[in-house]
Amino acid sequence: MADIIKDTRYLRTKEAAHYVGLSSRTLEKHRTYGTGPAYRKIGGRVVYTLEDLRAWCDRGACASTSDPNNGSVPPAVRRDADRDGQ
Repeated sequence: MADIIKDTRYLRTKEAAHYVGLSSRTLEKHRTYGTGPAYRKIGGRVVYTLEDLRAWCDRGACASTSDPNNGSVPPAVRRDADRDGQ
């Protein structure tokens, strides 16, 4: 899989999930709930760029455990606004 990441400009969900250390299903949930990295649809297929994956992961960077990190990466759960609409 390392060769795919090295040589590919766009990553499919499986490769993108591997790159960020998540399961494919978790990345799909992030996409559904709007909490995940930016993605593109090309011919009906979902693809991610390395730059978008890195930017999303970088939002969770902390200097220490006491770092408030207001831009943290949220868990893959529905947002409150989505629950109200159901």
